[in-house]
Amino acid sequence: MGPPPVVTGISPKEGPPGTRVIVRGEFLGNKAQDLIGLTICGCDCFLSAEWKSSNKIIARSGPCKGRGDIIVTTRSGGPGTSTVQFRGYHETIGPMKESAVWVEEAPMQSFVWGRRTLSPTNYQQEDPLGLSVEGNDKKFPEDELMELFGEGSGDLTSEKFHPGWFLLQHHHATTFEDLRAGLAFLKRKVNSQKEGQLSFLKANVGSVMEQLDTITLLKEQFEADIKTYGSDPTEKLEKAIKQSMSEANKLFDDVLARRDRADATRNALSVMQRYKFLFCMPINIEKNIKRGNYDLVINDYTRVKNLFKNTEVEVFKKVLNEIDNRIVMLKAHLRNKLEEMPFSLEEHKKIIRNLVNLEAEGDPAWDAIVSHSNYLKKSITNCIQEHLEVDNSNGEDWNKAKSIQNSKQSKSNKNDGTNIPPEISCIETICDIIVEQLPDLWRLGQSYFTGQLHVAVDAEKQTPFKNLVLSSMEHAMEGLKDTCGDDLDAVWLLHILRRIRQMYASLIHLDLPNEALDIFGKFILNLRLECFHTLFKQTKGNIATLYKEETWQIEYLNEDGGVTKVPYLFEEMVIEVAKRARDTVVACGPREEPLFANSAHHLLYYHSIQALFTTFTRYCLQRLAFSGCEAALDVDESSVSQLVGSPSGYKSKNNKHQGPTWEQYLLISLSNIRYTLNTILPRIRDALKDQGYPSLSDADGWGSDWTQLGTLDAAVLDAYLERRCDPLVGTIEPSMYLGGLEWDFETEPTHVRPYAQEILANLIAVHAEVRRVAPALLYRVLSHIVETVAEELARLMSCVTQFGPAGIVQARTDITLLRSALQSYSTPRAKDFFEEALVAIPKPVHKDDYARIDMLFVKVKTSMHLQLSCLANDTTNNTPTLIADPNRVTTV
Repeated sequence: MGPPPVVTGISPKEGPPGTRVIVRGEFLGNKAQDLIGLTICGCDCFLSAEWKSSNKIIARSGPCKGRGDIIVTTRSGGPGTSTVQFRGYHETIGPMKESAVWVEEAPMQSFVWGRRTLSPTNYQQEDPLGLSVEGNDKKFPEDELMELFGEGSGDLTSEKFHPGWFLLQHHHATTFEDLRAGLAFLKRKVNSQKEGQLSFLKANVGSVMEQLDTITLLKEQFEADIKTYGSDPTEKLEKAIKQSMSEANKLFDDVLARRDRADATRNALSVMQRYKFLFCMPINIEKNIKRGNYDLVINDYTRVKNLFKNTEVEVFKKVLNEIDNRIVMLKAHLRNKLEEMPFSLEEHKKIIRNLVNLEAEGDPAWDAIVSHSNYLKKSITNCIQEHLEVDNSNGEDWNKAKSIQNSKQSKSNKNDGTNIPPEISCIETICDIIVEQLPDLWRLGQSYFTGQLHVAVDAEKQTPFKNLVLSSMEHAMEGLKDTCGDDLDAVWLLHILRRIRQMYASLIHLDLPNEALDIFGKFILNLRLECFHTLFKQTKGNIATLYKEETWQIEYLNEDGGVTKVPYLFEEMVIEVAKRARDTVVACGPREEPLFANSAHHLLYYHSIQALFTTFTRYCLQRLAFSGCEAALDVDESSVSQLVGSPSGYKSKNNKHQGPTWEQYLLISLSNIRYTLNTILPRIRDALKDQGYPSLSDADGWGSDWTQLGTLDAAVLDAYLERRCDPLVGTIEPSMYLGGLEWDFETEPTHVRPYAQEILANLIAVHAEVRRVAPALLYRVLSHIVETVAEELARLMSCVTQFGPAGIVQARTDITLLRSALQSYSTPRAKDFFEEALVAIPKPVHKDDYARIDMLFVKVKTSMHLQLSCLANDTTNNTPTLIADPNRVTTV
C-alpha cells in the first residue's frame, strides 16, 4: 500500500455545478487506472475526472451546494484527505443573466386582435392552479426529483417542463380535492382567453366607455367652432392681409419725407469725414493712453496744433479745447507713471522724454530719480514687513518691522533643512530688489548728468544724487543686517553669504564709487566673521555630544597602544570645519580683504580653535573617563583577587555585565588622552597651517590645551591607581596571616607564602590589563603600585614581634623573590622599602639557613618561572597586535 492521497490546492475555489476544477496535491495515483474515486462536496465527480499526473487531476463539479472537502480515492492508497475546500452554489438564470443558451423569459401568448402579454422583462410567474402554497413549508428534496424525472424540470418556461416535477415541487402537500379545484381554475382561465371579442369587451368595458366619451366631446367642440367662426374661417384671414397692404402704402409717404432730412445729414457727414482726424482726436487720445501709445498721442497733438492753432471756427475751437483737456490728463498720467513701479530703465527714459515733448512743468528726470530711490527703500521695507508678517496698515515705519523680526528670530530658525526660514526668504528678496533696481537708479542718474534725457542738466544735483544712492544702499544694508539673526544655522548663514556675494559682484560692475561699495564690503566682512564663528560654534556643540559615539572598542593602533574612534572623530570634525570655513568664509571674493588681516580676527580664530579643544577635553574625554561608566559601576567587581586561589582577572560566568570594567574605561581613556596630546593636537596644528590658517604656535594660550590634557591625564591615572592599588595592598595582610599562621613556626618552608603569590598574581593581572590597552603606561602604573606594595611589606615586617628560624627563612625568601620579580618596575623609593623590610627580618641564626634560603629561592623561582616572566621588562620594540573587543582585549 502506498501513501493516501492528499489534496493541497484547488482552482477555482468555488463555482456553480459543472465548474471545471483543477485539483492539485500529492499521491493522487500512479496512473489513470489507479484513480478509482473523486468526490467534491459530497458529489461523485469520478465520471468527469481526468488524471494528469500524481499531482494533478481535472474534473467537473457536481450539483453540490455549500462548502465541502475534495476526497480522492486510489487503489494504492485508499481514500485520502483534503486541506482545502470547494464551495458550490446554484445560479438562477433570468432574463437579465448572461447565458450560453436561450432562456424562455415568459410565455408569449397571442390574444384576440393581436394583443400580447406584458413585457418579458416584467413577467413574473404565478401559480397557474391558483392555489396557495403557504402550507408547503418543507420543500421536496431536489435530489429525489432528479432521480424520478431525470432531465426534466419544474420551470414553466423550460422546454423540459414536467407536470409531475412541478406538482411535487410546489404542491406535494396539497390535497387531491384542492388539485381538482386548481384544474378547474386552469380550465376556466384557458377558456376565457378563447371567448373572443365579446369576452374582451366585457373585460375592458371601462376603457371602451372612456373612449366613447372622448369622441363625443370632440364632436361637440367641432360644432361649437362652426357656430363661432362660420363654415369658412379663411375669409377673415383674407381681410387682414388686405388691411396690412393698405398700411404699408401709408408708410411710404413718411419715407419720402425723411429722404430730405437724410440729404442734409449726408452733407454734414461729408464735412465731418473731411475733418475726421480733428473730431476723432479726443477719442483717439483716450484709446492710445489706455494702450500706452504715448508717442502717437504726442505726434497727433503736434499735428493738430500746427493745422488748427489759428482757426476761427467755433466748432474747431471747442474740439481743440477738449483736446487740450485730454493732454493735461496725459501729463498727470505720465507724472503718476513716474512714481509707479516697477519700470525698466528704458520705460523710465521713454516717460521722461514724453513729458519733455509735452513741455511739462518742473524737472521730470530728477523727479524720476527721486521716485526710483523712494521706491527702492519702500520695496525693502515692504519686503521685511511681508516676510516677517508685520501689519503696516496704520503707517508703521521700517524700524517697527525690524523689532518684530528680532522678536521672531528664534522661531524662524527652527528649520529641518527643507523649509526655508522667513529671514532667508526676506534676504533673498532684498538682494533681488537691489540687483534689479539699484543698477537702474545708478544708470538713470548717469543718463541725467550726461544729457541723454534731453533736459536741462543741473550740476548742483550731483551731490544730492550721490546721497540718494548712498542712503538707498545703507537702507538696504540695514535691512540685510537686521534680518540676519544671531541664532541662524551655519548652513543658512553660508547661503546668505553666497547670495550677498553674488549681489555684491553685480554692483561692482556698475562702476560705483568706493564709498558706496564699501557699505556692502564692510557688511560682507562682518557676515564672514559671523559665519566663521557660527561654524565653529556648531562644531563645538557636536563635539560636546561626541561622547555618545564612544563604543569602547579599540579600533586604531599606535606605538603607545590602542585608541578608540573618538579622537579620530574629533580630528575629522576640526579638519572638516576648518576646510569648510576656508572654502566658504576665509576665501576672499572680489574687493574683499583677507579675513585674518588684523589681530582681532586672529584672536577670534585662536579662541574658536581653543574652544573646540577645551570642549573635547572637558565634555568628552573627561566625561567618558569619570561619568561615562555608570554601567560598569553597577558591577562592583575588581580584577584584583581577594583570596589566594581566586584566579585574578577572571569574571564569573553568571555575571551578566559584558562591557568593560571601570578600570578598563580609565585605561582606554588614558590611552585616548595620550594619543590626543601626542598625535592629534600636533596633527591638527599642522593641518590648519597647511590650509593657510595662522600658526597656532604663535597664539597666546595654545599651550594651555596641552596643560588641560596633562591635568586630565594625571587625574585619570590617579583614579585608576586608586581603583587598583588600594584593593591590592589591602589583600596583603589578610593573605599573610591566612589561617592564623604566624612567623614563629618551625615547619620547614617549601614555597613562598600565599600573600607573595597573591601579590604577584594581582600585579600580573594589572600588568596584563594595562598591556592590553596601553603598553606605554606599564611603568607609570606598576611603579606606583610596586612602591605602595613595598611600603606595605616594610610596615608589616616591622610589626612582626617574633620570628622562628623557619619563619626567618620563609620571610627572607618571600621578600627577596618579590624584590627580584618586581625589579623592572621598582623606583628608588620602592627599593628602599624592600631593603627596609629585609632589615626588619632577623638574620639567620645558622649558616645553613643561608643555604636553605638560596635553595628555596631557586626552587620557587623555577616553579614560578611563568609568573616571573610575565613581569619581566620588555626588551623588544615591536608594537603588540590588539583585538578590538571591549569585553576581551587580548595581546596576540
